Order: sequence, then C-alpha cells, then structure tokens
Amino acid sequence: MKDSVVSVMIVDDQAPFRVAARMVVQLTDGFTVLGEAETGEDSVDMAAELQPDLVLMDVNLPGIDGLEATRHILAAAAAKRPVVVLLSTYEADEYGPRAADAGAAAFIPKSEFDPDRLAEAWTAARAAAP
Repeated sequence: MKDSVVSVMIVDDQAPFRVAARMVVQLTDGFTVLGEAETGEDSVDMAAELQPDLVLMDVNLPGIDGLEATRHILAAAAAKRPVVVLLSTYEADEYGPRAADAGAAAFIPKSEFDPDRLAEAWTAARAAAP
C-alpha cells in the first residue's frame, strides 16, 4: 500500500450504513473519509470534484444505481482514476460479475464489510492496477 492516506468517498442512500461504513474506514489504518453522497448522480459529481482514491458504492441507489454511477465515475476520471468497491445487501454470486462488468475492483456484501475486507480490497485493486 502506498504511504499516503487513502481518501475514501462513501455512497449510500441509507444514513445508518453511511455511519457504519464511516466507522469501518476510520478503524482501518491508513484510510480516511473524504466525503459522502446519497445518490448515484451526486456521487458522480462529488467524485469529479473530490477525486477520492477509493469509492465505496452501494448498488441500490435512487436515480442511477451504483453500477451505472460506477461507469460514469470511471469514464469521467482523467488523471486520477479511483478504485470503486461495490457494496450491497445482495450476495456476491448475484452482483459480483455485474460489479466487474461496470469496472468495479471488487464486490463486498455489506454483511462482510469490515476493516480487513476494506484493506484487502484496496490492496488487491492496487496490485492489479497497471
């Protein structure tokens, strides 16, 4: 992992999960929350403005869903392309392949999201990056 702090943007329409995700990020060494968004559209605008290292994206969002928002964020990224990790209450066998098709680096079921899984997803995504 790089030496600097990993900036994270959390995208979820449910406030309780944003609070939980923020706690996971804060408990993970080397990660900090840069911003939070509630909709897919807001996430696209916020990602362009804040340029986070990592986006934690809920699949089911009002407006455009997390899969489509991921496509928009990655397509709009110029010099600094963020790593996107999709999260959902649905299981990986249903959304894992769709997450990869959208360009996400990983899919984590919300029930399994913790500091270890966050760090593992980041490390794997960085290792796979060109």
